[in-house]
Amino acid sequence: MKKLFTFILICISIAAVSQKKKPAVNANKAAVIQSVDKHQQELIAISDKVWAYAETALRETKSAKELADYAEAQGFTVKRALAGMPTAFTAEYGSGKPVIGIMGEFHALPVISQKAQPTREALNQGAAGHGCGHNLFGAGSLGAAVAIKELIQQGKLKGTIRFYGTPAEEAVGGKIYMARDGLFADLDVCLDWHPDVEIAASTQSSQAIIDFIVEFKGKAAHAAADPWNGRSAVDGLEAFTDGVNMLREHVKPTVRMHYAIMNGGDVPNVVPEYAKIWMWIRDSKRTGVAEVFERVKEMAKGAGMIAGVEAKVTVQTGDYELLVNRTGASALQKNLEFLGPITYTPEEIAFAKKIQEVQGGEQTGLDGTIHPLKETQENPAGGSTDVGDISWIVPEITLLATTAPANTAWHGWSVVACGGMSIGHKGMVLAAKSLAMTMVDLFENEQLRKDVRAEFEQRRGGHVYKAYIPYGPAPVPTDMKK
Repeated sequence: MKKLFTFILICISIAAVSQKKKPAVNANKAAVIQSVDKHQQELIAISDKVWAYAETALRETKSAKELADYAEAQGFTVKRALAGMPTAFTAEYGSGKPVIGIMGEFHALPVISQKAQPTREALNQGAAGHGCGHNLFGAGSLGAAVAIKELIQQGKLKGTIRFYGTPAEEAVGGKIYMARDGLFADLDVCLDWHPDVEIAASTQSSQAIIDFIVEFKGKAAHAAADPWNGRSAVDGLEAFTDGVNMLREHVKPTVRMHYAIMNGGDVPNVVPEYAKIWMWIRDSKRTGVAEVFERVKEMAKGAGMIAGVEAKVTVQTGDYELLVNRTGASALQKNLEFLGPITYTPEEIAFAKKIQEVQGGEQTGLDGTIHPLKETQENPAGGSTDVGDISWIVPEITLLATTAPANTAWHGWSVVACGGMSIGHKGMVLAAKSLAMTMVDLFENEQLRKDVRAEFEQRRGGHVYKAYIPYGPAPVPTDMKK
């Protein structure tokens, strides 16, 4: 009996210690967690509708309406068709300072339609699919905004919450047009998140990019009867690509150059009078992009001279690299650690492993752990994002949340599959809660806002943001993937 009594006391002590390990959360943070739980099924339903709509860049009419209508029904003031884009909108609640923004996306990628199953089968053959999880991104961020709105409405927080519905990130970069029109200028801090294969408060930058077209215009002639009277635009294009490919040896290892020939003549027996190439240049810093771009423009000019044709370079768009804010990331990290890891059912783990098996990757399942803050790399790998532009205007805090397994192709069908079922939903809910909790910190703690701003100003170094894009409305894009 004495041993039994001792065993019971030990168990009680262990339970007490376990309970103490998790710090208490303040009332407002508890409230936003409860809010996300309360609205969870609505957010999942919105996400699933956007997943099924699968609308590509600047064509996200139903998706944008779904999110904007929900925000309006929740009491937000919604402004639609902003910055010349019919699918861009804001949803705002409250008044005065601080003004905290949170961004959401909702567009899909072409030709990767997929059912919510772990083997390849299109939902609609040839249609688009959410291969970057943006159906989750928009709904999750809006869920966080709703939770904050409820606290402002109840008088428990003071200030303004603003949700940004941002289209076409994978294409023209909708946020860049919104930034050019000053829609982020009055923010104190902005937050976003992105679907990923791990959970982390992001401390990594992205790659800067410039997207441009080079056109060559010559003179047509019969390729057999009088080719000497022609001036081949394709000769100019080939001289240009030769120059670009020779340049590869003489750029820094961080530079990436990719191109696609959009028009290379029509028929062999006519000297082609028109040729067009679409090109991207990336580097870990926008200054590196600018340096290479200047050289490439000279190559286009020289190629035109070689072929005796006209060469024209037209910038379409471009993204800055993302300006990291470790102060904001640290605040987010504490909230992630409070919430703890995502737990998955055996069925969800089996789903993920089946996808990994089909794609030939190691079958590791899903990573629901909260990763510690990583050291910021000087030259990050990976792609580009228009969130980078916003991070040069206002301090930006970014979350990554698990919505698909590792060892599979991103921008592919496997991510579409997970985004339409519970694996994606769980990541979205975690994102909504952790971002809402971090916004509570920002609303309540003036010193935190000052510290976040101080790091932002130090990293920005006095640079005045100027968008790459030309004046005018966003074009209907050629579908692309950054």
